Amino acid sequence: MLTVLGMLAKRLLTLIPLVLGITLFVFVVMQFSPVDPALSVLGDQASAAQVAAFEQANGLDRSLPVRYLAFLGDLVQGDLGMTFPPSVPVSSKIAEALPLTIQLTLLGVAGALVIGLALGITAALHRDRWPDQVMRFSSMAGISVPSFWLALLLIQELAVRRSVFPSGGYVNPADSVSGWLSSLALPAIALAVPVGCSLARIVRTSMVEELDRDYVRTAIGAGLPPYVVVGRNVLRNALVNPLTVLGLRIGYLIGGTVIIEAIFSLPGMGTLIMTAVRQNDTALAQGTVLTIALGFVVVNLLVDVLYLFANPRLRGGH
Repeated sequence: MLTVLGMLAKRLLTLIPLVLGITLFVFVVMQFSPVDPALSVLGDQASAAQVAAFEQANGLDRSLPVRYLAFLGDLVQGDLGMTFPPSVPVSSKIAEALPLTIQLTLLGVAGALVIGLALGITAALHRDRWPDQVMRFSSMAGISVPSFWLALLLIQELAVRRSVFPSGGYVNPADSVSGWLSSLALPAIALAVPVGCSLARIVRTSMVEELDRDYVRTAIGAGLPPYVVVGRNVLRNALVNPLTVLGLRIGYLIGGTVIIEAIFSLPGMGTLIMTAVRQNDTALAQGTVLTIALGFVVVNLLVDVLYLFANPRLRGGH
C-alpha cells in the first residue's frame, strides 16, 4: 500500500509542470489570435482612447508574463474570464456544456470496451481460425472508418431511413432516461467503433501472449476448466496493457466530440468551441480548450491509478 501511495505521489508531482505547460501553451497561442478583444467588445468604430481604456481596465496593457501570472491566479480561483457581450462568466458556460460531453465520452468508452473485449477475446480464443480472421478484418475496417463519416452513415440509415434514433438534439436524463439514451446512442456508437476496434487488436495480442504462458497449460492440465482459467487469470493479466492504451484513446474520444457534437446538434463542449470561434470570443475559446486539455490530464491520472491496482508487480514494488 505504501508503494502505491508513493507512486501516486510521484504521478501527482509530475502533473504540476505538465499542467503549467498546458496553461502556458494555451495562453500563449491565444495571444496570437488576430481578434482584438477591445474591438470585439467596443466595435470597429471605437476610438483609440476607448481602446486604451478598455485594455487598461482588463489588464491587456501589461506585459505577457504579468498577464500570464494574473491568468494563473484567476484560474486557481475558478475564474476563466467573461464572454464577449453579453458578458457571462466563461465558467458558467462550461458548467452547462461539460456534463453532456462527459456523458457522451463515458458512453463512448463503454461502447469501446464492449467492442474491444468482444472482438479481442473472440479472436484470441479462436486464434488463426476463421473467427480470428473475421474479427481481425472487422477491427481493421473499424479503425479505418473516421468517426464523422460513420456518424453520417448512422444518421442516414438509422435516423432518416428507419427512424430508430433521432438525427440530433439532446434529451436531459432527468426528463427521460430512454430519451437520453436514444439521443446519445448514435454519437456514442460513432465515437466507440474506431476506438473499440483499435482496442480489440491490443486485447487480442495480450490475450494470445498470456494464453501461451506455462501457468495456463499447467492449470488446464491439472483439470481446471478452460473458462475458469481464462476468466480468473488470463483475462485479468491480459487487460493490464489495454487499460493503459485506453487512457490514450479516451483523449481521442474527447477530441472527437468536437465534430460529433456539431453533427448531432448536441450542446456540449464541442459546440461551445465552435460558438466561440464563430463569435471570435477568445476568452470562451481559451476556457473550453483549457478545460478539455486538463480533463485529458485527469483522465490519464485515473488510468494510471487503475493501472497501479491492476498490476500486482507494481504494487509489490518490483
